[in-house]
Amino acid sequence: MILDILEDVNYRKMMEKQIKDIIVYLLKQDEEFSLTANIKGVQFNPKIPSIISDGFSKFTMFTLSGYTYSTITVSNDYISFEAGFGEENFGSLVTVPFYAIFQLVINDSILLVNPTATVDKYFLEENQGNNEENSQKRSKNAFSMNPKNKGLIK
Repeated sequence: MILDILEDVNYRKMMEKQIKDIIVYLLKQDEEFSLTANIKGVQFNPKIPSIISDGFSKFTMFTLSGYTYSTITVSNDYISFEAGFGEENFGSLVTVPFYAIFQLVINDSILLVNPTATVDKYFLEENQGNNEENSQKRSKNAFSMNPKNKGLIK
């Protein structure tokens, strides 16, 4: 049954590796892209005001171009980037674990679809390890991975 495959952790890990490999490839090609992510897995630092975040759908698209593209960092488990939201262009560091990425898109063409991003059990708090301390550590690591920020954090 398809759910047996989608809920298999080994299959999820295969998808995560493929997503990371494709993102790294796109970055080496200097190709801007968009990603659609299950918003339940996305972290914002600082947290997005609810007036903005309440407008996000379950699967939200982030377009990685211009300044946002230049801030991309990739770790073993996630991609992060700086982005502005709403009329005020509220700035936040966005951290998206690879398992939460549903689609990779270039222009209007879908490059990859990850069906494991639709599996609710992966987004339960106990399965994410997303307590506040881990979230802050990931955000700090993502920030420090950008060579432009090396001297800002001790």
